[in-house]
Amino acid sequence: MITKEMYMQYSDEELIKLLPNFNNHFINVNGIQLHYVIGGQGDPLVLIPGYPETWWAYNKVMPILIKKYRVIVIDIRGMGSSDKPFEGYDKRNMAKDVFELVQHLGLKRISIAGHDIGAHVAFSFAVNYSDIVAKLIMLDTPHPDEGMYQLPMLPILGANYLYPWWLSFNQVKELPERLLEGRMDVVIEWLFNHLLKDVNSISDFHKSVYAAAYNNKDAIRASNGWYQAFPQDIQDMKTYNKLSVPTLGIGGSGYDMLAMSLPKMISNVKLKKIENSGHFLLTEKPTETVELMIDFLEH
Repeated sequence: MITKEMYMQYSDEELIKLLPNFNNHFINVNGIQLHYVIGGQGDPLVLIPGYPETWWAYNKVMPILIKKYRVIVIDIRGMGSSDKPFEGYDKRNMAKDVFELVQHLGLKRISIAGHDIGAHVAFSFAVNYSDIVAKLIMLDTPHPDEGMYQLPMLPILGANYLYPWWLSFNQVKELPERLLEGRMDVVIEWLFNHLLKDVNSISDFHKSVYAAAYNNKDAIRASNGWYQAFPQDIQDMKTYNKLSVPTLGIGGSGYDMLAMSLPKMISNVKLKKIENSGHFLLTEKPTETVELMIDFLEH
């Protein structure tokens, strides 16, 4: 359990001290305030994290990427220190949040990468604003499509398959935040224990960073909003033309899902698998992941 006295060490102000040459910023876009972290020079690279993390998800690769790129890591709508409104969590609208931030920064052309929910937003950004996207990187997760309706409601007996119960649980309104306020550390511990192959690749400190970010009712409600928008995201997906932006899909445990989905969505796509990794590539295999990212961006 994280006490009020402990929260300060997990604040953006304290975390940024651990990453030299990066700075915290806030910006008003699309009717909300977003928190983002920026550092470096060179071609702009936007990084978007997913559930149940924050911008800190990229902490292991940011010091490497900053050597070549101007790195912008965003707490998306509902995440971390960004605003947590009651609406607007469809990924097309969240991509608009990012687009307005990019416009405010005066960036004419960017590359963009996303993990988990962040991959949904990154894809939506690329398909809706393709004229300003040089390259897209999707980490372990494709954008929602109708295939999500085929996910089983119950665990499959005897199958080597991790039942994603949280996708359904997070659809429920009001109850999760009443049950989990002050106890999101339990959920976060479970997710990392089951979605990493090497559970020792994440420290208690890092898990506490995320627990501190998600432990209040507004944070739980808002992050669940990302999941509750899936039906709209699926409908939006039906309206998109096949994306032509050069794209790299990097998968660990989600590789097969990427291999099945991305070629249907994207005409110019490369797929890379990271062996012996679970879902959280940036935590478990940061060196291998960032090397693949840089090689794709440079060639």
